[in-house]
Amino acid sequence: MKRKALLLTAAFLTFAGAMAQNVDDALRYSQIFYTGTARFNSMGGAFTALGGDMSTFSQNPAGVGVFRSSEISLSPQLFHSKTSASFNGLSDDYLYNFNLGQAGIVSSLISGTSTSGLISLNVGYSFNKTNNLNSSVRIQGNSPTSSMADYWADASFGTGYRNLSGAAGIAYDAWIMDTITGTGANTYGTVFSNYGDNAVSDYGQNIRRLISNQGFTGEHAFSIGGNYSNKVFFGATLGISRLRYTGHYEHLEKADYYLDSQFSDFTYVEHFENTGTGISLKIGTIIKPTNELRIGFAFHSPTLYRINERFYDNITSNFTDGGHYEFNNEELSYNYALTTPFRALAGVAYQFKKMALFSFDYEFVDYTTIRFSETGDNYDYSEKNLEIKNTLKPASNVRLGGEFRFNKIYLRGGYGYYGKVFKTGELNDNMFNRSVSLGAGFREQNINIDFGFTNLRNEQTYILYNTSFETASANLTNSRNIFTVTFGYKFGYM
Repeated sequence: MKRKALLLTAAFLTFAGAMAQNVDDALRYSQIFYTGTARFNSMGGAFTALGGDMSTFSQNPAGVGVFRSSEISLSPQLFHSKTSASFNGLSDDYLYNFNLGQAGIVSSLISGTSTSGLISLNVGYSFNKTNNLNSSVRIQGNSPTSSMADYWADASFGTGYRNLSGAAGIAYDAWIMDTITGTGANTYGTVFSNYGDNAVSDYGQNIRRLISNQGFTGEHAFSIGGNYSNKVFFGATLGISRLRYTGHYEHLEKADYYLDSQFSDFTYVEHFENTGTGISLKIGTIIKPTNELRIGFAFHSPTLYRINERFYDNITSNFTDGGHYEFNNEELSYNYALTTPFRALAGVAYQFKKMALFSFDYEFVDYTTIRFSETGDNYDYSEKNLEIKNTLKPASNVRLGGEFRFNKIYLRGGYGYYGKVFKTGELNDNMFNRSVSLGAGFREQNINIDFGFTNLRNEQTYILYNTSFETASANLTNSRNIFTVTFGYKFGYM
């Protein structure tokens, strides 16, 4: 039966870290999709063997050694995200975002006229966007068999109501669930079963979840590289990575029919923010056995992040008898470290005189090596790290690019395949990302203007909640369009 409301504004949280640092967080900050200049984007990011573009400072540092002049470039972007969701019905949502994809400069330390030995040594800096994390998702439909309230009730089984924690605690306070009469104080029913007084639950409520994510990962790449006898190019990059991410969702369930509990609707909000700084080292080389052929190799060390996180959640409920309740948990703060996987890259490129070039990249990433670690609070991350190892797997990424030259006009195209990262048997074990890109450019001796378009797409299953008898999930199709323009100026030819 419905009990008197407890005038609590926060649940009794039994341990820190209950809501944070999971496999999704680890993967989000470890995947890289290499966006940058318009030329780089429009050729699918297949630049491991090419160089000569500032975006390569974050991919193959030997690219800085390919430059034959000092140069500056700036690459603003327009980002468009559209997500289609299927959950007992279809719904779409989208957003636009203006951002900076790349900005940098390269200059010469040593330049000479010799054709053998150390011909040049260059230094460069470039900020390169590595992942745009903005998205807006609307999941909406009728639920005939379950509720998020069931998830809280199931998770609370065996716990006395005075010791409920997290979202279940404020769901109890807001009368979304209550102890079942005659079963003791640690078994729970929900508003849909009149707190266990009815033999069966009466579902059919409308569910709407609005997800609004904002943020990015990007790298400040400080690079040095050189040209040895026009045959071997080499380089190294010190990467200072930044991440900013806000994850926010509002989950609404509304009954437009009569319930014995007099329930009308509830809204649950979950919000967290991450900010962090990481450091990494990259080394690479490009070998040019002939004038037409280039072969590239690069190795990226893991990125070592220190991340700050804040988290809060709240719930609001309404009843047809006029009852209105609002409760929230105390805001929590965390500090932790994340180590991303190492990366090994290889590429080959072939140039047909001055008319065209084609490039191919292969990249290996072992996502099982991602690790969380504590930064002073002595929290034990061993279980979370074991979950990462048991859930994720190594993946292979492939990128293709081509460029055709017509006097001062360049036409480009590219394709990318970012492999499956979840082990067989996991919910999204068939999920992969693919990119298709194209672009054009105009180049004079000192200036260049390039335009690029990239579509990055994936399909995934998103779980709204789990109950003892059902997993409520939606099928999402995510399509991200990136429009880039790059302005470049060359000076001081070597």
